[in-house]
Amino acid sequence: MNEDDPRPTPEPAATDEAIALARLAAEAIAEKKGLEPVAMDVAELLQITEVFLVASGTSRRQVQTLADEVREKLRDDAELRPLRVEGLEEGEWVLLDFGPLVVHLFQPDPRAFYDLERLWADAPRVDVSDVA
Repeated sequence: MNEDDPRPTPEPAATDEAIALARLAAEAIAEKKGLEPVAMDVAELLQITEVFLVASGTSRRQVQTLADEVREKLRDDAELRPLRVEGLEEGEWVLLDFGPLVVHLFQPDPRAFYDLERLWADAPRVDVSDVA
């Protein structure tokens, strides 16, 4: 329970695997100086995935580098490759779909415009602050 929020903290609905993948991805993002990672447990809200991880890069090049680093980290540490990659060429919003984890990497303006954190405000947060 949080002192500012009297509601009990819900147990994560996402599997331990999905949370571990989110933490690995957040680690990769931190290694390349990605900004403001936020992980959301969407398992109760969506049937297609369990965790969204949202982060920012400051430029097209950095967003592409973050995507490459996440793919490499999950391939090397979890033997997992994305099922789908979208937006890599443009580098404004890159989506990496790993099944139980979907990573959204944005430049600042598109992140503010789409505001996934507000859109999925009902989703409990997954703490990745210790790796990011």
